[in-house]
Amino acid sequence: MPLTAQLRSALSLLILCLSPLLSAAQTAGAKPGTAQAEPEPAAARPRIGLVLSGGGARGLAHIGVLRALERLRVPVDVVVGTSMGALVGGAYAAGRTVPELEAFVQKANWESILADRQDRRSLSFSRREEDNLVSSRLDLNLNRGGLSLPPAAAGNSALEQALEQLVTPASAELATAALPLPFRALATDLVSGELRTLEQEPLFLALRASMAVPGVFAPVRVKGRLLVDGGLVRNLGVDVARQLGADIIIAVNVGSPLLEERNLRSALGVANQMLQILTEQNVGRSLRELRPEDVLIDPQLDDLGFMDFHQRVDAVGVGERAALAVASRLEALALSESDYQQHQLKRLGYGGTENVAQALPLGELRIEGTRRSKPEALRTELERLADLRVGKPVTPGQIERAALALQGRGDFERVDARISDDAERRHVTLQVQEADWALSRLRLGAEVYSNFDDASRFSLVAMHTLSWLNAWGGELRTVLRLGSQREFSTELNQPLGPGSAWYLAPHFSSLGDGSDLYADGLRAARISLLQRSATLSLGRRLGSWGDVRLGYGNFSVRARPVLPQPPETGDIRMRGRGVEAQLRVDTLDSISFPSHGRYLTLGLRHLRNQDDLDDTSLGMVGLSAYRWHDWAGHVYLEFQRSLRGQAGTLGGFLRLSGTPDDSLDGERLLMTRLVMARRVGALPLGLGQAVRLGFSLEAGMATQRAQALRGSDLRLAGSGFLAVDTRFGPVYLALGHTRGGGTAFYLYLGKFDG
Repeated sequence: MPLTAQLRSALSLLILCLSPLLSAAQTAGAKPGTAQAEPEPAAARPRIGLVLSGGGARGLAHIGVLRALERLRVPVDVVVGTSMGALVGGAYAAGRTVPELEAFVQKANWESILADRQDRRSLSFSRREEDNLVSSRLDLNLNRGGLSLPPAAAGNSALEQALEQLVTPASAELATAALPLPFRALATDLVSGELRTLEQEPLFLALRASMAVPGVFAPVRVKGRLLVDGGLVRNLGVDVARQLGADIIIAVNVGSPLLEERNLRSALGVANQMLQILTEQNVGRSLRELRPEDVLIDPQLDDLGFMDFHQRVDAVGVGERAALAVASRLEALALSESDYQQHQLKRLGYGGTENVAQALPLGELRIEGTRRSKPEALRTELERLADLRVGKPVTPGQIERAALALQGRGDFERVDARISDDAERRHVTLQVQEADWALSRLRLGAEVYSNFDDASRFSLVAMHTLSWLNAWGGELRTVLRLGSQREFSTELNQPLGPGSAWYLAPHFSSLGDGSDLYADGLRAARISLLQRSATLSLGRRLGSWGDVRLGYGNFSVRARPVLPQPPETGDIRMRGRGVEAQLRVDTLDSISFPSHGRYLTLGLRHLRNQDDLDDTSLGMVGLSAYRWHDWAGHVYLEFQRSLRGQAGTLGGFLRLSGTPDDSLDGERLLMTRLVMARRVGALPLGLGQAVRLGFSLEAGMATQRAQALRGSDLRLAGSGFLAVDTRFGPVYLALGHTRGGGTAFYLYLGKFDG
């Protein structure tokens, strides 16, 4: 053999012997999270790309497809997802198992995620107060340019909380390109209409942007660009998977089919059809890019709508069956048991190096992105609400609760928490994005009440809230009501320091109403009432769940007889002053249809009129909500007592239903009720939430203070109702009856005072 040939053979043998050592050295020297850390698939098999389309609730079928792929031992080397496909694919690429994805789908409160605002229990107490003033949830922005709507029909925070639960803390801030399994989320630039492939953005932000269905969730600003759901331009990212080196594509198309003509008779139907047309056109182009060796999985989800999340179990099963239907083609891509386990370990083995649950002393708390809001006031508020104090150990869970507390103020579109740990301290940065539309909010509503007899009321109501009047966080709230009830009231809530729990609240109100007077249960007269008051209160917030206040003020009352109206009788006028102490607690998930939480108002008032006559009154209203299987409701208890004068009235819907409105009064009032309702349907997104059938059982009495309490004074009543939780407030259609008394039908919309 020639010498050169001998040298070439020896050199080849040397390289062959050293190649395992060189490979191991390269692996050991690679940095975690870089492209070098992702081992290339073996040359003996093709690189497989999984492409998951968007489709709302239909996208839950992707979980069933993943379950089938694991059952068949088909490896996945690249994942590309859009919208719901990004949600499932991104979590899978980050190391979530199929059982974990299924558990998330089962436990997620999809009604809350798609609600028109975040969970009420995470709101600040000031925002919860607004529900007691105006039941409508139709909030607009009022500025010099006029009125404008919020950027989306659904709130953002519930979706973001769900994403935080789905992705692991170790992977949430990782760039999508650095995940154990290469992943890309697709979004649409709302300004240019171009496709944006999110690869260097944190996984959480990429999923949030890809999930921003136009009109449903607010757009997300990423690197200065406003991004929404990628389905508008690329619902099935076949070309993106090719660019990532996929040799064979497994494409899963769950897009919604076009609506038939009979479903295009509303503005919502037409708008939905326009989006579907755009989506189907780009899906058609992507399907034409598939090659003979690629596999298309097309789950048959004809009966499942975009928002039908209550059928989530069916969607997962349909996805699995659709994948198994092409098992003969997928089996050609399968690995052996041992090779597939090795492949899965690479995806599941990533856990990060941080002990994310460990509590470390807080080093620095920074709040960035503020314009009108003030970081100093927000930091003080977080010390009070989330116990974030410099030097005190904090966990990531506390930091998440702090971000949620800021979100609950209603001033911010987004609050992102970034954690940076050194050897001894944990540094936190909360990046806020102020919601311009929320700083000057106008809430509009209507109130309708009728017993289909002689009791009818109709009012239009508007409430304006102006936030951040000063560096300490002052807020001015004004209510205007016109119609059967007339009201003008305004209150300034001024903290006594930046973010302080203590506040001063000057308040003025003018209330006008008509009221019937009864004698022995019979209507005797009708008067027109005008009440004015001006008070100054000192209060203190009790976390986000309540407050206590002490106030002093003046009041005046004018009563004008309407029916009958004797010529010689003029207006009855009374003036006075007094003090009032009040404790309020509110942890309800909903004012209109609660299923969790408590509500309590406890007040003590002492008044003295111009004739130096005193009146002391005590009042308590308590409500405890509950859920029992498919039923939800509340138990209500009210007690009012006055030493001189009327403590309150009974009669009307849910206040002894069937009894004439306000026909029972006295110096002592006691009432209780049990309400139960079952969900039977839902309104379209943006118009409201649940439709319920339910009933009430009621008992109450109103007596004079000198009168002994007797069992015969207790009245029993009940009602059956159909209730709809609309964005304009609760709507009831009910039939009520009082034992031994009357029966009445009721139509009710708006704020309920009892």
